[in-house]
Amino acid sequence: MAAITAAMVKELRERTGLGMMECKKALVEAGGDVDAAIEELRKSSGLKAAKKAGRTAAEGVSLVKVSDDNTVAFILEVNSETDFVARDDNFMAFAADVLDAAFAKGETDVAALMAGELEGKREALVQKIGENITVRRVVKVEGPVVGGYVHSNNKIASVVALSAGTPELARDIAMHAAAVNPRVGKPEEMPAEELEKEKEIIKAQPDMEGKPAEIIEKMMGGRIQKFLKENSLVEQPFVKNPDQTVGQLIKAAGGELVGFVRLEVGEGIEKEEVDFAAEVAAAAGTGKA
Repeated sequence: MAAITAAMVKELRERTGLGMMECKKALVEAGGDVDAAIEELRKSSGLKAAKKAGRTAAEGVSLVKVSDDNTVAFILEVNSETDFVARDDNFMAFAADVLDAAFAKGETDVAALMAGELEGKREALVQKIGENITVRRVVKVEGPVVGGYVHSNNKIASVVALSAGTPELARDIAMHAAAVNPRVGKPEEMPAEELEKEKEIIKAQPDMEGKPAEIIEKMMGGRIQKFLKENSLVEQPFVKNPDQTVGQLIKAAGGELVGFVRLEVGEGIEKEEVDFAAEVAAAAGTGKA
């Protein structure tokens, strides 16, 4: 059997980022061949990634990359199981690699984007970190003037496209969207099913009970208008100057809203309720929480 030296273990660790004992074991199984050990570790990482794929990953980061000419932006969400991993340098580097690749290729299809090298990186990271890691969504935004904003915790990101104005204005409005969370850009873009749902909520309110149909209809109209103003980006008071709406701010710059995207990490993902005390007790073999 080939002697496994400290230098060989060190080289394998540097090339894979894995722990000393795992690298030493792989080298022993590969007869001291570093390249063969890497190949086996890659196969193993794929198996481990597959085993963890069913676990819910609802933490992570949202990131943005804007072109130098401020006409194109990509916004990305990558998920992990815990916030601790979402703050790990290796996880952040992987997310940045995915964003750079999407930007360079102009790719928004996650499956197509991840095919090949990036999937290998993901599997290796799953093996190293021990959590399920997924690339959830990539969105491309284009327009004459595009600006992006990422909140300091990397949990919320937003991109705004305008027909005219400055990149700084677009970024300011993206920051507003990140903070206030409008549902749509303009009132007319609100989905019909959302409006119907809101109408049902309004009808069920106590002050509607016993009123004539025409009065209910009139009250309904006023409250729907309020709902649309509160949830449409251009109708919201601008966070930096509440005396002016976002739409007025854009119009003053000679432009219109072309579009916006806001991503919040884990939004819409049903999180599992985990009883950690029960898990620890089971692992300890006590059967008690």
